[in-house]
Amino acid sequence: MPNRTVKGEGVEYSLLSLVPETSIKETPTSNHGKGIVAFLLLAFGLAWIPWEIIIRHGISVRSPMFQFFSLPSAFAPAFAAFVVRKWVTREGFVDAGLRLNMSKWRYYLVGWLLPVILVGCIVVLAPLLGIGKADFSLVRGFRYILPPGTTSHHHVGNVWLVLGSCLIAAIFAAPFSFGEEFGWRSYLQLRLFPKQPVLSAVVTGLIWSFWHFPVLVRGYAFPDNPYSGLIVFTVGAVLLSIIFGWLRLKSESIWCASLAHAATNAVGGNMSILLFGGGASLLYVLDLGILSWVPLGALSAWIVLTGQLSPAKEKTRLIRVRQFLI
Repeated sequence: MPNRTVKGEGVEYSLLSLVPETSIKETPTSNHGKGIVAFLLLAFGLAWIPWEIIIRHGISVRSPMFQFFSLPSAFAPAFAAFVVRKWVTREGFVDAGLRLNMSKWRYYLVGWLLPVILVGCIVVLAPLLGIGKADFSLVRGFRYILPPGTTSHHHVGNVWLVLGSCLIAAIFAAPFSFGEEFGWRSYLQLRLFPKQPVLSAVVTGLIWSFWHFPVLVRGYAFPDNPYSGLIVFTVGAVLLSIIFGWLRLKSESIWCASLAHAATNAVGGNMSILLFGGGASLLYVLDLGILSWVPLGALSAWIVLTGQLSPAKEKTRLIRVRQFLI
């Protein structure tokens, strides 16, 4: 396809740059359907089977050993997306968002710091609603996460130092979160309902949550309320799917969503447990608990109501060029 340049309204446009890369190498709709089915089978099978093997060997889902042995399962969605893109649909990786694209650093900053705001909202809302208070000494939280009989005061540090450590840890954990995000946000969410991005985000969130069910029912996130936790986690996953999808779209990079995912785990998960563990029910105060619906819901509503999930600017520019040519 020749790359012609036209001028309109005082601005030069490259026609080739305005055409989405995926449209240059189109794949049939049925091929996309086949790809989605293959992706889901691989993503679920390569995670669920190893999880069951590990659990049936008596390893608790909340133990460090489970985290270590199940690490390959965390990359199941990314592996599935790679296999499908490379060999099933053969569509390649032009829309995979593999570049860092640090020119969009503001979105990286949002994804990185969003869990800090999230936990801050929970800290404020919990006592206001009579649910519980955060323990900023972290003594109670460390007692909650450490094995019984362990002396916790040796492990307790300044809350701000712990928060800073979690933020730094999130940066180094981003490549591990890529294992999920490359599959969910850079493949499935782009393919499910490409003309209805909000619906695609919601359905991806539901599937993403269901993918976690084998470990959730074993008390991975909400050990005191595992079955109620399935519903609570699902709502949180849908909201995060909208937010991570927005970060993926605006940054044009899957690494932004990966950083946000890593920060959600490292900052949101760890800090909410350390501040509230052993006190208020995690069903309410965990980073994906019921109270998190307030800040996550507000941001998701803004994203949806303002059309932030639709690449409107690119569409507008393309329409203008077409009108100019006609």
